[in-house]
Amino acid sequence: MERPLTITEKIILNHTDIGVVSPGDIVNARVDIALGNDITAPIAIKEFESIGVKTVFDRKKIALVPDHFVPNKDILSAKQAKMLREFAKTHDIKYYFECGEAGVEHALLPEKGIVLPGDLVIGADSHTCTYGALGAFATGVGSTDLAYTFAFGEIWLKVPESVKVVFTGKPGKWVSGKDLVLYLIGQIGVEGANYMALEFSGDTFKHLGMADRFTIANMAVEAGAKSGIFEPDEITEDYIKKRAERDYTFYKSDEGAKYAKVLNFNAEIISPQVAFPHLPENSVNISEASAKNIKIDQSVIGSCTNGRIEDLRIAARVLKGKRIAKYTRLIVIPATNEVYRMAEKEGLIDIFMDAGAVVSTPTCGPCLGGYMGILADGERAISSTNRNFKGRMGDVTSEVYLANPAVCAASAILGKIGSPEEVA
Repeated sequence: MERPLTITEKIILNHTDIGVVSPGDIVNARVDIALGNDITAPIAIKEFESIGVKTVFDRKKIALVPDHFVPNKDILSAKQAKMLREFAKTHDIKYYFECGEAGVEHALLPEKGIVLPGDLVIGADSHTCTYGALGAFATGVGSTDLAYTFAFGEIWLKVPESVKVVFTGKPGKWVSGKDLVLYLIGQIGVEGANYMALEFSGDTFKHLGMADRFTIANMAVEAGAKSGIFEPDEITEDYIKKRAERDYTFYKSDEGAKYAKVLNFNAEIISPQVAFPHLPENSVNISEASAKNIKIDQSVIGSCTNGRIEDLRIAARVLKGKRIAKYTRLIVIPATNEVYRMAEKEGLIDIFMDAGAVVSTPTCGPCLGGYMGILADGERAISSTNRNFKGRMGDVTSEVYLANPAVCAASAILGKIGSPEEVA
């Protein structure tokens, strides 16, 4: 009798030529999409060219997305972007996106239907795990691994153990996927799922949309996980059917599949969360954070974690008819040009600008301390991004607090970390 498999084990198995896989096995797996950006791909391109391979394994299975420093912030970033452009021209890469049509990679690829359920995806970016929201196995790799995949179309990886994370109950007002994942990381720590697949399930997700799933899968790596993944369902199908241009497969874990552990959480008792510096695991309830009267200099709403149209709509609900506090900066960054257009059509851009915000073109920008919102010494920011490491957004003496878009918007109005309820 065959051993029951998790969704992760099934996807990996079906991308190999072997008959069975178990956690800990080292396998060579075929890759459906290999992704690089303007920071990581140039290194991969140099390595690819150094091994003497003349052509990529499949021009239709590579995605190159300049998003970290684009539009280019300086000469070095312009050279990085140029390398992607020239490589894409040379090899006729199907999924190369110039900045006028691009956006933050982990929002762009699902939006374009490039990544689909059942895929095995690797990317030279740690937040490649975002695509697990669609029921794909997706994980970050190094640039040299990406170079090998460009050449041969497969990746060497270890089959991870799986941890089942079950959320039950309907989330409260202003509680989003960002809060569920920050709460989880607060419970298990930033090393709580090292090299494991976090498999998310439970009836809570019937109350949340795809944007929340993307957020949760995106931050699986902040718990040390190799990947985060959801079993696809009708919500996934609604998202995918209008985007997919090729076949896809819905995999589900078998009954009796083995997990390293099962974690159960009641979403009804989880409040909006704020992660204090300098780790995502330092999460506390918004009431506790608000009571500390923490003044902020900047609020950022955007990134591959929370820059989708749903995130901007929530922020606009809080900001409508309000003004941000004096001497406070609010930076809103739609994750893709499509999101930007939708926000414009829905009047959200006007709401943001009327409130005193600046609206940026799509970019990763401040999330990694790149540009478009760098912090000076001693400054504090609250951000809907995914990491708050020391110096992550600027000077090493600055501080970053993580929260959902509603809390980031409310905090900008208050000039301190606070709840949407405080500005209602």
